[in-house]
Amino acid sequence: MPYEIVINFLLRDFSKIKVFIKMELYKKENNTLERKVLELTVLYEISQLLISHSEPKEVLESVLDILNSRMGMERGTLTLIDIDSHELMIEVAHGLTRGEMKKGHYKVGEGVTGTVVEKGEPMIIPRVGDSPLFLNRTGARKEIPKQNISFICVPIKIGDITHGALSVDRVFNNEISLEEDVRFLSILASNIAQAVKISRMASDEQKRLREENITLREQLKERYSQYNIVGRSNKMREVFSMIEQVCGSDATVILRGESGTGKELAANAIHYNSARAEGPFIKINCAAIPENLIESELFGHEKGSFTGATEKRIGKFERADRGTLFLDEIGTLNTSAQAKLLRVLQEKELERVGGSKTIKVDVRIIAATNKDLEMAIKDGTFREDLYYRLNIFPIYVPPLRERKTDVLLLADFFMEYYSKKYRKDIRRISTPAIDALMRYHWPGNVRELENCIERAVILCRDNVIRGNHLPISLQTPEISGTATSGSLAESLDAFERDMIIDALKSSRGNVTEAARILTSTERVIGIRIKKYGIDVRQYK
Repeated sequence: MPYEIVINFLLRDFSKIKVFIKMELYKKENNTLERKVLELTVLYEISQLLISHSEPKEVLESVLDILNSRMGMERGTLTLIDIDSHELMIEVAHGLTRGEMKKGHYKVGEGVTGTVVEKGEPMIIPRVGDSPLFLNRTGARKEIPKQNISFICVPIKIGDITHGALSVDRVFNNEISLEEDVRFLSILASNIAQAVKISRMASDEQKRLREENITLREQLKERYSQYNIVGRSNKMREVFSMIEQVCGSDATVILRGESGTGKELAANAIHYNSARAEGPFIKINCAAIPENLIESELFGHEKGSFTGATEKRIGKFERADRGTLFLDEIGTLNTSAQAKLLRVLQEKELERVGGSKTIKVDVRIIAATNKDLEMAIKDGTFREDLYYRLNIFPIYVPPLRERKTDVLLLADFFMEYYSKKYRKDIRRISTPAIDALMRYHWPGNVRELENCIERAVILCRDNVIRGNHLPISLQTPEISGTATSGSLAESLDAFERDMIIDALKSSRGNVTEAARILTSTERVIGIRIKKYGIDVRQYK
């Protein structure tokens, strides 16, 4: 009888048990579905956040905020391997102070985070108080009983290489599936890995550019050192002395001298050896810009300020802020631009063309001109007040005809430079060519000499620059001031004599070697030496 009662009871309530089981299964399935929908929503929201910023690293803190507010994952932490120290450092964190973040650094293999990075596999610590691996180095969990916290850490991998870890806290709860959390965080970590990759690529590129910039500035400083301006004459020594004195100040400098004397080189030396060397060095040739555009070029303009001003333009003065502005051929400026320039020099402020906003600028001015400014003042084409404002520290760069002792030095310098540029083995300049260079009056100054030597290097087919490689202006006796009425025979004798002298120079006075160079015999060369009265001893 008791068995019948039990069986009847089971049969009566079996339908209720079936309903209960179905309800529990439905509830579990429903919770799982809700969880998956939530995960997908959060992942989509985070992915949109990451791709919407050019610098993904900046939004990683917001990612951790979302994990906390939407998923209940507390103290989310992104830890990355530091490139320099190779230690794990906290990059961003939610719910940690700056002091706690600084404490959170680990060696690879140390603690939970270090182990995850070392092995490249996720870890779950159900109760942090029960695990010796959990170091709590940040000290952020003092006020919460350790037994109530679960810790989940997943690796951040780019390819097969682990670069860091993503970790979160969970308040311990039997209803929460920590395995599901690991699956979700692993997917999220792969998205973060791409952001880290982009960020590190950008960081490496920025570092490379910074290093290149420093290297370039050092090279510019070395290249444009006053000691690299070629010249040993007394007049150039005076120029070097003036440059050295003015480099240590912010004084306005005006470089006077003929075109082609090297005024721009002097301006470079002043800027790159001054306290403003780290700032921009902006150059503008005032003579090369039409009068109606010079003000826009110097001071900028606002959109719509004149016909053709389709957008705002930043002028050279603003671009040169905290640096130096080199105004070449300043004597060509029109009076309107001169007035605005005077204001900038005096007040350190300007207004763009068509604008009303006053803009403060900190710019050092180096001006240059080949014009007689004093005569221009008398003619009314140059403002006297601007002249005195510019003429604080004048430096006169002498023309080449006043520093003849530098001609050969410069010629050798340019010969070496262009020989390397055009990959030629040119070792010296012949005596006749040197004589021609020294006799010429050089109206184009150093620039003309440079062009002359470049041409000679291009034409030269052996290792010596000869007179016939020089421009016709240097070869023609009438132009060089050495006209003679010699016959053809005399000219041939002169040419033969020059060739013998060149050979003796190459052989250091050895007649036998000179004869070999000239594809002749020692006897023939000896006769010619005696004929032309050549003193062999001076070449030994």
